[in-house]
Amino acid sequence: MALPALKSSDLIFLGLYKRLLESIREHSFHCPKPPVMQSLLFQMHFIFSDEVVLLFDFWSVHSPAGVALSVLVVLLLAVLYEGIKVGKARLLHQALTSLSISTSQQLIEETDQHSTSSDSPHVSRTRLRWFLCHFGQSLLHVAQVVIGYFMMLAVMSYNTWIFFGVVLGSGVGYYLAYPLLSMT
Repeated sequence: MALPALKSSDLIFLGLYKRLLESIREHSFHCPKPPVMQSLLFQMHFIFSDEVVLLFDFWSVHSPAGVALSVLVVLLLAVLYEGIKVGKARLLHQALTSLSISTSQQLIEETDQHSTSSDSPHVSRTRLRWFLCHFGQSLLHVAQVVIGYFMMLAVMSYNTWIFFGVVLGSGVGYYLAYPLLSMT
């Protein structure tokens, strides 16, 4: 059985491949990774482990107690996330109910007319209240997005315990926070 002859394009590819492997070996030699990172570097499946790096380099866990504490922190983040969702909804509901229908209609008409006449004090207070509620909702939204991304990145550590913490925290947060919506 004779091997097929290699074309010049195959030889070029093999040469580039060889240079790439040498470059990777050289880079790995000059930039050694910490032991935890070597074992977790290309992990793309969930594992049960007591070693994990979460979100930041300083949050490196190497013991079962550390994993338990990290799961608790992630669980509380998930509960907070659900609480913020409910807080945004309650704030919106309060803002809408605090504005009477006639005041809301008056604000819409004045905005459409672009009136420059002096506003009544009642309308000015209503606009200020609406602005403050909207500003509060915006701050809550930013906090919700940041916490949501932190939880996503924690799950992307592919540690099963951390994943369970996020799922359990979301369930507990929903259970605790959503009855507050009906108390308005």
